[in-house]
Amino acid sequence: MAAVLLGVSACLAALPAGAVAPVPAAPATRTAPSPTAPSPTTPVIDEEFADPDVVAVGGVFHAYATNAHGRNIQHATSTDLVRWTVDATDVLPDVGAWVTLDPPGRVWAPEVFDNGDGFTLLYTARDRAGGRQCVGAALASSPDGPFRPVGEGPLVCPTEDGGAIDASVHTENGTRNLLWKSDGNCCLKDTWIHLQPVSWDGTRVTGEPVRLIKQDRAWEDRVVEAPTLVRRNGRYVLLYSAGDYRYDGYATGWATADSITGPYVKGDLPLLTTLSFSGAIAGPGGQDVVTGPGGQDRILFHGRGADRSRRMLYVADLGFADGRPVVRGSKARHEAELARVHRATVRQARDAWGDRAVGHIDEPDSSVEFRVFAASPGPHTLSVRYGNGSLDAAGAPAAATHRLTVNGADAGAVARTPAGTSGGRARSRWSCGRDGTPSASRRGSATRSWTPWRWRRSATSGRRRPGPPSRP
Repeated sequence: MAAVLLGVSACLAALPAGAVAPVPAAPATRTAPSPTAPSPTTPVIDEEFADPDVVAVGGVFHAYATNAHGRNIQHATSTDLVRWTVDATDVLPDVGAWVTLDPPGRVWAPEVFDNGDGFTLLYTARDRAGGRQCVGAALASSPDGPFRPVGEGPLVCPTEDGGAIDASVHTENGTRNLLWKSDGNCCLKDTWIHLQPVSWDGTRVTGEPVRLIKQDRAWEDRVVEAPTLVRRNGRYVLLYSAGDYRYDGYATGWATADSITGPYVKGDLPLLTTLSFSGAIAGPGGQDVVTGPGGQDRILFHGRGADRSRRMLYVADLGFADGRPVVRGSKARHEAELARVHRATVRQARDAWGDRAVGHIDEPDSSVEFRVFAASPGPHTLSVRYGNGSLDAAGAPAAATHRLTVNGADAGAVARTPAGTSGGRARSRWSCGRDGTPSASRRGSATRSWTPWRWRRSATSGRRRPGPPSRP
């Protein structure tokens, strides 16, 4: 397969078609992460803490999560998004009169925000009258709670569409919008992410809902849910979860739009998956976005570690490039045939991605050049899947090497064993520094940027044998 697997935090990416030389990119909108940031695959709350929502108040981050440990809504606090103190009390001790808690423990997916006069909590619970899950509201004077339900009924409850779950808010230009999911998977209906205007305190809807996206990708497994909407670099980025939350196939996707009401265009591949974390985190989803210490965007999400029985809290650096989100520690795949190919061939290849592959990287100036965004500086690992059909002077299978450059600087050679056409894998590791160039151990404050990355044929490569070409 003509594919490149790499951590999306790496300073690598595909140059636009027609580019002749590396060009400096516009700096990212966020600065470097706190030096206390953990590995993205290390949970920061090592217990059940699903569907996280985070709000910053006076230098303290407040996280809220789905019911567990006998609490309707969980609450935890931190000053750095890394070290957390879990509250032993229930911040929503009572639910609205419209809610049935039979069976108990069915309060989900909290969303908390500062409404100017206090704090609003939106939550999902089962409606006593219609039997569907619906969204309710509660108010408190402090982010520590306790939150008290308001209204005689749920805030949003489209029973005919299966109910509503997973509320979140997006505020812009004095307008508060509610995002929610119609819970159609309860009853063989579509699941839609909606956008709907609400009052400033979020306790009343003030307009009709607009449909943004629904399930239409195979990996989504007939469900989209848990919306989070942010605006970065003039574009709207909609993050969402998809699939069955009970299994490893649960994942986080993304879509972008120029207008808040769409149309939204989904990314080709999901952002966070069990595979993108190499199995270290299973079923990553339920995400939220917050600006952390130093102005660094962070994504918080739940996932299962070695103990698959618990959905724990994780945090990772988040960046945006041309409206596309990238997450440190989550591998992204970059296809060579979509990169800038110089003095090589893009050919038809059955069973390769898109039925195409790059080969004949045989000339001294042959290269495949990518641009990939770095979510934050630090060490990064590049993995390359390839097929090597090189022959030595005697016609025997031979190893080959390709040079790796980052921002035009030599980052070493990557050896390729004789792998036939079925493929092998090579790895390279370096650090991405302040200006995106490779270095031995540069860390700390940095501005992230788009950085050109290039494979070149090395003088030590063997000659090509006739037949299917090698593929980076």
